[in-house]
Amino acid sequence: MVNRMRDVLFPPVCFFCKEPVAEGVCCCGDCLQDMRVYAHSCCERCGTELPESLAPGPCGRCLKHPPPQSQTHSLYCYQGPVRDAILEWKLQGHDAAAAWLVQLAMPRLRELIDEDALLLPVPMPLSRMRKHGQHHAANMCRWLADDLGCSWDWQILRRMGEQPRQSALSGSARRKNLRKAFTLAADYEQRCQIISPAPSAVWVVDDLLTTGSTLYFAAKTCLDLGMEVNVLSLARTLYRG
Repeated sequence: MVNRMRDVLFPPVCFFCKEPVAEGVCCCGDCLQDMRVYAHSCCERCGTELPESLAPGPCGRCLKHPPPQSQTHSLYCYQGPVRDAILEWKLQGHDAAAAWLVQLAMPRLRELIDEDALLLPVPMPLSRMRKHGQHHAANMCRWLADDLGCSWDWQILRRMGEQPRQSALSGSARRKNLRKAFTLAADYEQRCQIISPAPSAVWVVDDLLTTGSTLYFAAKTCLDLGMEVNVLSLARTLYRG
């Protein structure tokens, strides 16, 4: 009786558009159709979309100026329901839709990330952590680690100082803003030594990739760990700059 009353008072709705759905369904057909998985045909090094004949690259930019990471992968395009889910997560603290998007991409993630990988979230400025009450990239690392069985640590990669928000800056200003924004914790060697199994590669994780500046400098800092460094984002904008 209680369960029946729950369904009457609080019927299940789509995570994205909030329209009613059947019991056990998280996303309606219209929203699922509006989601776009980020292209698999892309430069493996920087993640830029490429024609299938040129994938996996490297692209022309990476041939001239290769980024510090060996691989860059994004799960979704930042548009439609995916954009709404990320904004709801970042601005209102509702993470159910974002967590479901990660779960939906798990088959692909199992192909990309090995169990002996180490996941490092891009650190947030302390003031923003206090304001939002959560660390979005760290939450994403936790979801990934729970399903993939790999390790993660939110304190190895650190943020230095308080930089202006990236969303308010141009592409060149974003790169300048983050040039000295990251460092490794003083005890990073001890933290890595106690991880079992010993990590063979590092994945720097963030919720959104726009120009790539944040992940570029975060990955560059992680090279000092002495392991292959890769980059993963939940979504990527189609911004070019």
